[in-house]
Amino acid sequence: MLYTAERVFELMNLHGSRMQPFLFGIDFEVMHGFFINPTLAGNSGIYFNINGIGNTIESESETETVNLVKHPVDGITYNKAFKHVYQNLVEGNSYLTNLTFPTDIELNISLPEIFARSKARYRLLFQDEFVVFSPEIFVQIDNGTIRSFPMKGTIDASLPDAENRILADPKETAEHNTIVDLIRNDLSMVATDVKVDRFRYIEKIATNEKSLLQVSSEISGILPQNYQTGLGNIFRKLLPAGSVSGAPKNKTLQIIHEAEIYSRGFYTGVFGYFDGSKLDSGVMIRFIKKENEKLIFCSGGGITANSNPQTEYNELIDKVYVPII
Repeated sequence: MLYTAERVFELMNLHGSRMQPFLFGIDFEVMHGFFINPTLAGNSGIYFNINGIGNTIESESETETVNLVKHPVDGITYNKAFKHVYQNLVEGNSYLTNLTFPTDIELNISLPEIFARSKARYRLLFQDEFVVFSPEIFVQIDNGTIRSFPMKGTIDASLPDAENRILADPKETAEHNTIVDLIRNDLSMVATDVKVDRFRYIEKIATNEKSLLQVSSEISGILPQNYQTGLGNIFRKLLPAGSVSGAPKNKTLQIIHEAEIYSRGFYTGVFGYFDGSKLDSGVMIRFIKKENEKLIFCSGGGITANSNPQTEYNELIDKVYVPII
């Protein structure tokens, strides 16, 4: 079940060529992953729900109010990392860098309970080690077409004129333009006729604290014939996800490694499900892991040359939530 990332890609190619369903995941560093027959996932302590398809786990309680206490990284530590990223942006080494941090949290419900009760497009519970409740699509593959939906831009929905504010914000616009360009270039490595079908549309996400607006775009391309035999090859070329790394990707990954104070592991990796015909996958953002009996929520955001450190720090904290109302 747990393999090197390279072995997961090989298994994706093999099972794709046979039109056999599988569930898979790859970590951010593209070093490790998991691969399993979906019908056996529950027996291995893995529960998933991808756009309504998956297995189930019983909720322990439907009435308990969720109490989430955050202990974010201190501002001095964040600013040190921000300055390193910003200096590289000023020097032209990166145009967009996704900077993330772990936040210690106290939570009165368990990881299985979060999986069972959360409302999100992509949900995953991995052996009571971590839980994902992500709104972000990575790629969807159906009938020879590959689609990606990069998500960049978050604002408190309760703010006056919130939708127009985020769509008009120069920093958010520049960040989104950069990531759309990156994803378009990424898809061009595996597909032809790559185009932007929808640009900067708004989605609303309800959380235990408040509602958020997030900005996404839709990009599509046409895969070659017999693409099912190379599903793993496609993911090998596309990973790590551009929306949670930056541009240019290779140099930005080096900057992330220098700036961040931890190893992301499966956080900001991807996971997905192949039903024998279609493949659907999500980015592992909105991520809580258990470490030495502590709960850690990982979050972050994209930094550009127009970023304000206090605004970015606040966004990192705002993204520490559970989508349970």
